[in-house]
Amino acid sequence: MTIKRIVTGHDSSGSAVFIENGPLAGVESFIHSPGFSAALVWQTEPQARIVDQPTDPAQRLVSVVPAPGGSSALLVTFPPDSLAGAGDFDPEAAGRELCARLPGLGERFEAEHPGFHRTDTIDYGVVLEGEVELELDGGRTSRLRQGDFVVQMGTRHAWRNPGNTPARLLFVLVGAQRS
Repeated sequence: MTIKRIVTGHDSSGSAVFIENGPLAGVESFIHSPGFSAALVWQTEPQARIVDQPTDPAQRLVSVVPAPGGSSALLVTFPPDSLAGAGDFDPEAAGRELCARLPGLGERFEAEHPGFHRTDTIDYGVVLEGEVELELDGGRTSRLRQGDFVVQMGTRHAWRNPGNTPARLLFVLVGAQRS
């Protein structure tokens, strides 16, 4: 399935126009983590401004984790856990690919605790398809189903998909400062 991203702006007379209307880049499966994908939908800097001709933030991307006051929207697909590590899984290659495709986030994953990570963000997540489990410290888990929301308050966590079908989630990360 092709996922389309539409970006709007304004022409020189101030009329609303389509700046971009095409496929969302990054939705293809990772090579070293089959079935997993993560696409940056859009990102804003702190004190975001509405501009007439917005440019794709991926062209200047330093980190998918936004600075305090900035935001990032990510579309993420989690394959069933049964696919993780199947075949000739190379965790080092998977880690390098994660860092390359999700700079600033991939480096935050814990090698000794697969999947666990923590960011200085407040994340709003919604399950678009499938089911997924959110795991916190101490083995605490909560299952989310299609249509469910999560507000992730900068806690250490991991996502698991114990089901048989992929789970697709949309996340909006808002950069924050820890108190």
